[in-house]
Amino acid sequence: MADPIEGQILVLTAAKASVPPTRLPALVDRAQERLESDIARYRREYETVFEDDDRCAFLVEWGHWEELGERFDWDRRETSAVRRAHEEQLHRIGRRQDRLSEFEAALEIRDPLIIGT
Repeated sequence: MADPIEGQILVLTAAKASVPPTRLPALVDRAQERLESDIARYRREYETVFEDDDRCAFLVEWGHWEELGERFDWDRRETSAVRRAHEEQLHRIGRRQDRLSEFEAALEIRDPLIIGT
């Protein structure tokens, strides 16, 4: 499976996050490892807003990352940092696809979740 979040996004997000910059890539990798086996379920249950050869982006219910953080045994800051990395990656996809305003509107009520493919 590919990395769902680009390296530059991780660097930028780590600079804003309340977790050490070396920790964020490990957290994102852990999420990828745990979520990749659930990709078929996400495809069935959630809206797929983007897919290419590297990643598939979903909009999930608000608070989904808090549930995942509990499942992965992360603290609030770690969960927030990983969610923010997924959000920044979706923003980058939106800019590239000329869909940024669409994604920003969706993120007012939904959480982003991106799984490498």
